Amino acid sequence: MPMLTASPATPAILGGRPHFRQPLHVGAPNIGNRERLLRRIETMLDTRRLSNFGPYVRMFEDMVAERARVKHCIALCNGTVALEIGARALDLQGEVIMPAFTFVATAHALAWQGIRPVFCDIDPVTHLLDPGKVEALITPRTTGILAVHLWGRPAPAGRLQEIADRHGLKLMFDAAHAFGCSKGGKMVGGFGDLEVFSFHATKFMNTAEGGAVVTNDDELARKVRLMANFGFSGLDRVEALGINGKMNELAAAMGLTSFESLDQWLAVNRRNMEAWKRVLAPVPGVTLNTWDEDDDHNHQYVVCEVDAEQAGLDRDELVAALRAENLLARRYFYPGCHRMPPYRFSPPAGGWHLPATERVCDRVMVLPTGTAVTVEDIEQAGRLMREILDQAPKVRSALQAVAVPEAGEAVR
Repeated sequence: MPMLTASPATPAILGGRPHFRQPLHVGAPNIGNRERLLRRIETMLDTRRLSNFGPYVRMFEDMVAERARVKHCIALCNGTVALEIGARALDLQGEVIMPAFTFVATAHALAWQGIRPVFCDIDPVTHLLDPGKVEALITPRTTGILAVHLWGRPAPAGRLQEIADRHGLKLMFDAAHAFGCSKGGKMVGGFGDLEVFSFHATKFMNTAEGGAVVTNDDELARKVRLMANFGFSGLDRVEALGINGKMNELAAAMGLTSFESLDQWLAVNRRNMEAWKRVLAPVPGVTLNTWDEDDDHNHQYVVCEVDAEQAGLDRDELVAALRAENLLARRYFYPGCHRMPPYRFSPPAGGWHLPATERVCDRVMVLPTGTAVTVEDIEQAGRLMREILDQAPKVRSALQAVAVPEAGEAVR
């Protein structure tokens, strides 16, 4: 657990010592019971079954399908490959409508298949794909919609399904953030034609690296499983084009071990979210993103918007000041897929018009949570944030005088 130094009165960006001796990360991995994981690994080594849809993978698939309340789960090597295989199984081509406010892998998974992502604006409050903007983007080249369940909040699946049905489009969901979440009593996993989970190390439930396609469609599940294993349907029988997208037994062992701690991790995330709500309430200009209390939520992402006029600092300035304290806040998903290469080089005529996306991209800040973060850490972080904003003019001057490094590796 991060250890606190004696709390200095002066923020680090103004010459004080960092408040946190060890960094507080966004997305620090949740780790399950080590002894059980090591026992599973020993069994795996003893049986010499390391891959090719072994027993751990099959058990993991069954557990995911049961939790998501779907008929089929196909465990894969990572979430990006799962998106690619899912798009191919749906025979998506031409153009697919999707949000630009998402991790760039969502767009890359389409572009890698030769599909053109068409970026649609988001709802400025929920940060989710705005169904009211989708229909205007449909052309004769459109074959599908790829929506994202962002921050664990399910996308407006009902309205998107109506649009997809009316225009004969496929509908898939990037559910990388939303394992264990629900909307209106229906678990994420059963919406659209198929959904894709990520079990990357930063996710609520992880396999260190992994992903899955889930669906209630028998034929789609068969196609996905074929595609993930070179097209093999038997020992030496190939009946389809495929790649190697399989999850290995070591990742599945990690996933099975993670499953055993899910309830504990969820309790920690809820506890931390309540602590963040308390400490952020009096912080000027920093608003916590909320959720529907009637739905299941994994609370893996603590998402704020920073209003520069009220806070005295803009989002980037506040993130930089917090990072100087070893509180490694992040800006997500800056600057938006539509402003990243290669997509910014091939906009439609008149360019991408995504005002809500760009506003949110410039305001969103994500704060640490998970099992590596304590309530005491969060309370200290709240006091620290108030100290920084109380001295906003000095902090801004200090930031202008130093070069602040960019915020680490890419994250989902």
